[in-house]
Amino acid sequence: MINIEEPINEHLSQILQTLPHSPGVYQFFDENQKIIYIGKAKDLKKRVSSYFTKETGISGKVLVMVRHIRDIKVIVVDTELDALLLENNLIKEHQPRYNINLKDDKTYPWLCIKNEPFPRIFPTRNPVKDGSKYYGPYASGRIMHNLLELVHQIYPLRNCNLRLTAQNIANGKFKPCLEYHIGNCKAPCIGLQTEEEYNANIAFIKDIIRGNLSPVASSLKKEMLVYAENLEFEKAQRAKEKLELLEKYKSKSAVISNSDLQADVFSIVSDEKSSYVNFMKVANGAVIQSHTIEIRKKLDEPDEEILSFAITELRLRFESQVQEIIVPFELTIDFPGILITVPKKGDKKQLLELSQSNAEFYRQEKLKRAELVDPERHSKRILHQMMKDLRMNQLPEHIECFDNSNLQGTEAVAAVVVFRNAKPSKNEYRHFTIKTVVGANDFASMEEIVYRRYKRLLEEEKDLPQLIVIDGGKGQLTSAINSLERLDLKGKITVIGIAKRLEEIYYPGDSLPMYLDKKSETLRVLQHIRDEAHRFGITHHRKRREKALIQTKLTGIKGIGEATAKNLLKEFGSIENIKKAEAAEIEKVIGKAKTKLLLQYFSQS
Repeated sequence: MINIEEPINEHLSQILQTLPHSPGVYQFFDENQKIIYIGKAKDLKKRVSSYFTKETGISGKVLVMVRHIRDIKVIVVDTELDALLLENNLIKEHQPRYNINLKDDKTYPWLCIKNEPFPRIFPTRNPVKDGSKYYGPYASGRIMHNLLELVHQIYPLRNCNLRLTAQNIANGKFKPCLEYHIGNCKAPCIGLQTEEEYNANIAFIKDIIRGNLSPVASSLKKEMLVYAENLEFEKAQRAKEKLELLEKYKSKSAVISNSDLQADVFSIVSDEKSSYVNFMKVANGAVIQSHTIEIRKKLDEPDEEILSFAITELRLRFESQVQEIIVPFELTIDFPGILITVPKKGDKKQLLELSQSNAEFYRQEKLKRAELVDPERHSKRILHQMMKDLRMNQLPEHIECFDNSNLQGTEAVAAVVVFRNAKPSKNEYRHFTIKTVVGANDFASMEEIVYRRYKRLLEEEKDLPQLIVIDGGKGQLTSAINSLERLDLKGKITVIGIAKRLEEIYYPGDSLPMYLDKKSETLRVLQHIRDEAHRFGITHHRKRREKALIQTKLTGIKGIGEATAKNLLKEFGSIENIKKAEAAEIEKVIGKAKTKLLLQYFSQS
């Protein structure tokens, strides 16, 4: 943390002295009178003064901003929520350099139910204040069109733009079009559908759009039964098909057991540069809308601050009026009249986890696309994250990981695998046969192979890794450090141990392990290199065991060579199985002559 060292100029000092202890919004201006930062505060005097208080530690990014401040203006409001709303609007209007950047400026589609006789329903991106009813906005055009398709399949509606006034219809001004003849419209233009019936369908359509499907389902069931009782089976079948369409649509929404729940769900996933906030709208226990936005950080803003900003923005954008918000942690801002829920279990917790999964999926998709466009930049980002997480002072561009393998003290071998820029460099993988250790001694074996590896690299003047990963806990790590100390490399390379049981990270001289987030990219890279070392070591170990087994048991038999021994083991799996096999079975693999030699040897041993 860095403290401000430069004195505050007289103009700023006078402003700080006169600031009120009230909620409001503050604006920082640079020497060109350009707004560089906008913030909110519950107490303007305390919050703004904190930027200039020497005793208060602030981050380097904030310090850089503070050094550019030449003027301050404030706007006093009644409540902290008013401050948050005003801050949101001002940031979108001025887009200051040091404020978080909302990476989302699309115009979203709405569903319009037109204010006219026999209302049309159609999508639009430009709502107009003409008395029409608008629903949305929809985060995805696909979601909106799927809903619109369902509506048209259940309720035939007109899509023409004729002025269907009662007088025009009575005067016979119109003729039915193709939509009527193919069953997509009931021709209200020539009086074949009354306005009362049409408007009743519109009322049910509004229920579908709002996610309130129960009244629609009940109406279709009643309609189906009436048709069946009147022996109108074709009409009953059509009503049944509409009901099935509705149920299919309902099943595609995430539905919870509490069918009365009306809530907005918000979750946040963050990394060093951005936060990803997911919004889910829940109506009658079903998720009817989901949208994720990316917010670029500028001053290492905490999740609590970013989430409060995003909630305000998204509820305004999607015109949400629900009285409950489900969030992952307590918010620092009160939303009057709104119930803030931080669930620990049950349906609401499941909805929060679903929202979290959507935010993480969006983040991963963004990262994957970035990797496709610029793989090198993607690798550098991961390396910077690893350097931060593992408390290193240089990028781990070259990582090596060691693993031991032995079977009851026999055929002890080891492996080292190499990653460059967070990716395997397989042509640099190496195997070791343990030379100085007798029996199963993982610690001594680790000390031997680490010493041999880096003694050779030093002798050949090859580049050394920035990070060494030891597959094991404190004992194996200590052994590796002993070898590096003998080579005068201790303290020059970051060395960690990773224990498999709980994925604990150990540092030399630190008795307590470090735990990384289970979803972090740093842990995934470490797990990958550890698993590669284990796989590479085990493969080599198995080959040596197989070769040793062949050489000591079968190739010692006169007339049985290595190729024959391999064929036998491949067919029967073990020497014991060969002994139990019938002569005819063995003959199929190696022929009569060699089978005779083999059986003769087994009978004498």
